[in-house]
Amino acid sequence: MSRSQHRRQSVLRSRRLAAPPLRFLLPVTLLVCLLGLMVLRGMATNEVFHDERTTESTDTGTVPPNLLTGGPIVDARGDRNDAPVSHRIPDRTIVLSFDDGPDPTWTPKLLDVLKDRGVHASFFITGSMAAQHPDIVRRMVDEGHEIGLHTFTHPDLSLQSKARLTFELSQTQLALAGVAGVHSSLFRPPYSSTASALDDWTWPVVKEVGKRGYLTTFIDTDTEDWQRPGVDNIVKAAIPKTPGEGAMVLMHDAGGDRSQTVHAVGKLIDTLEERHYRFRTIGEALGSSDTMVEVHGYQLWTGKAYIWATQLSVGLLPWMISLLAVVGVLVFARFALMLVLATVHVRRTRRPGFGWGPPITEPVTVLVPAYNEQECIANTLHSLTAGEHPIEVIVVDDGSTDDTSKIVRELDLPGVRLITKPNGGKPQALNTGIAAASHDIVVMMDGDTVFEPSTVRELVQPFGDPTVGAVAGNAKVGNRDTLIGAWQHIEYVMGFNLDRRMYDVLNIMPTIPGAVGAFRRSALERVGGMSEDTLAEDTDVTMALLRDGWRIVYAEKARAWTEAPASMSQLWSQRYRWSYGTMQAMWKHRHALVEKGPGGRFGRLGLPMVVLFGVLAPLLAPVIDLFLLYGVLFVDAPRTLAAWSGVLAVQGLLAYYAFRLDRERSWHLITLPVQQLVYRQLMYLVLLQSSITALTGGRLRWQKLRRTGEVSAPILEV
Repeated sequence: MSRSQHRRQSVLRSRRLAAPPLRFLLPVTLLVCLLGLMVLRGMATNEVFHDERTTESTDTGTVPPNLLTGGPIVDARGDRNDAPVSHRIPDRTIVLSFDDGPDPTWTPKLLDVLKDRGVHASFFITGSMAAQHPDIVRRMVDEGHEIGLHTFTHPDLSLQSKARLTFELSQTQLALAGVAGVHSSLFRPPYSSTASALDDWTWPVVKEVGKRGYLTTFIDTDTEDWQRPGVDNIVKAAIPKTPGEGAMVLMHDAGGDRSQTVHAVGKLIDTLEERHYRFRTIGEALGSSDTMVEVHGYQLWTGKAYIWATQLSVGLLPWMISLLAVVGVLVFARFALMLVLATVHVRRTRRPGFGWGPPITEPVTVLVPAYNEQECIANTLHSLTAGEHPIEVIVVDDGSTDDTSKIVRELDLPGVRLITKPNGGKPQALNTGIAAASHDIVVMMDGDTVFEPSTVRELVQPFGDPTVGAVAGNAKVGNRDTLIGAWQHIEYVMGFNLDRRMYDVLNIMPTIPGAVGAFRRSALERVGGMSEDTLAEDTDVTMALLRDGWRIVYAEKARAWTEAPASMSQLWSQRYRWSYGTMQAMWKHRHALVEKGPGGRFGRLGLPMVVLFGVLAPLLAPVIDLFLLYGVLFVDAPRTLAAWSGVLAVQGLLAYYAFRLDRERSWHLITLPVQQLVYRQLMYLVLLQSSITALTGGRLRWQKLRRTGEVSAPILEV
């Protein structure tokens, strides 16, 4: 080997090694982004990291005594060398403070009352609510109100780690920057009351937030408006007990019905103004610099991006959930339809005396398109010559570069003809064979497939009905002893014994499998033979036959044993071609949607089913898994796992029923849970890549799979 050839092969190997990660990059990125949006929405709705635990302590040994008897504002900022101090609200001064908002219903009503009376208040907002209702926060700032932090998800911080405290503060500041372009130096702990209630659990939190530059704000009077005690009782509780004394008043603008609070605020302001009280914000009451500062640059745009992403998640995910719900209902409806129609098909075809018409006994032609099938071709031809039905076999060597033709010649089997041609693709090879066929019924199979002795006989019997134009056989995985083989085995058994039975009864069979199918030659000629327009020539011609008015049926006893891809990369290549080719075929036959007669029936029933259950539902499958992961991590793990187990149980029952119909042993179904978590994701990635290729106008070439020839004889399981 020359140096240049060696270098070329090294480059090709490196490209092959680099290709798989690129395949996964976009799908994985999409899934990660979607999971991020789900977490953002969960944070905004207080579903993620939600913690309602609270502490109860009476120990105050670590709390500075002056704070326990001081005012509601504690200054424990880290740049002070002396002891923390507290501040009282000046005499005849009232600070109206509201916690837990903003609420889209009640906060605007409160703002209207305050605006009418020219009063400014202090609002301690939660980041989750601010992210959902940015316009209300902006209105607060624009109308001169003061904003303080009340954490993001409203946990009792005395039970949380420093990392969680950092998260709660930073995320709330991020939300505040995004909605109003400001940061605040005010903080009020959730579940707090007066400064005298400080204890050994809550004091460390105050110290920690003080180190980070925050003033911690408690209260003087608690109206307990959240209990809805009545307007007069709220007003009474808000008025300082000592006439002329200043007070920090606590109310709530969110968390439930706050109609009493809205009415009480107006009445309280009128009452206290008559008593010569003035209303101030915290910063105004302390006579200090502004407690809010504008942010610019990176902090501002990071906050805006965060709010934009949160708004997107809050608006998008309900639609996504609704879409999943609709798809879920349709999928379960399809499950039910498959069960009913599969049962109908079984009872119809297995009843005593059932027949399609006069028995087909005349010879038929079997076409075997072959490209580099030296490992399999001998087994394939031996299985055909051992068959029970008279046949002629035409092997069309489509420009093989291995010993395929040589092996066929050396076998010199009776009734087997070899046609060699330059490589032109499978449709050309099949058309060449059709032109050379001696009989009206043409059976098509792949060069890596093995027939049972009765396969051809069973496959051609439906042609006793003159309305039948094509017949789908029962393709089975021969190399099923590996995990990936078992997964494909489950897929094949379910597809052939549920889907195809359903499609048969509805007369909308979308695909004759390339591994085992039979066609009426006259029907093929009417639709122009095998088309090269798509990479799924079998699906293309099947749809064309349906549009031409032919009936297409399923012959369950016409079993063919095929060698399924033995590695993930080979499986990817095969399914990528199948998916892309199927999309091409659907697009090619899209006009069936508006046709009349048989074409319209297929277009308005068959095509939507293929699109919905062959493309859209599989593309949404990983989203279901993301919701599963989200539910386990953040919502309710037992209920989420129970729901997923229920869906898996339904799928398991369907699979078991399909195995029973096909007289297969069901022990391979133990791999079904892993198949749902791994195999389904691979199919999603394939579908996504195929969709991107189709939407961007890319062109996919035929991809030859490497065969081993290990499927040498049918494996009968009863």
